[in-house]
Amino acid sequence: MDVQFADKDLEQIESDARATGGYSVAIVKAFRKRMQMIRAAPDERDFYEMKSLHFERMRSTPNYHSMRLNSQFRLLIEIKTDSQTRTVVIVGIEDYH
Repeated sequence: MDVQFADKDLEQIESDARATGGYSVAIVKAFRKRMQMIRAAPDERDFYEMKSLHFERMRSTPNYHSMRLNSQFRLLIEIKTDSQTRTVVIVGIEDYH
């Protein structure tokens, strides 16, 4: 899937091995792992199949979804669908506790 970033800090975390964006090493590692999964997936159905991601639609915002990074943090994404392509917009990392 195509990927865009709403947060430039997250784009830097993915591309720069030294960047942390103020997050712990474990969160950065989990974020990079999720980014590899997102880039490799043909569409979001693959995320639903991986139960460990806890991939779910956000009730408050219709096009937003979240997936687990660890027990405390989740990655927020927006899925935009054009006529032939799907784009995942990386919105942010949220602390749900």
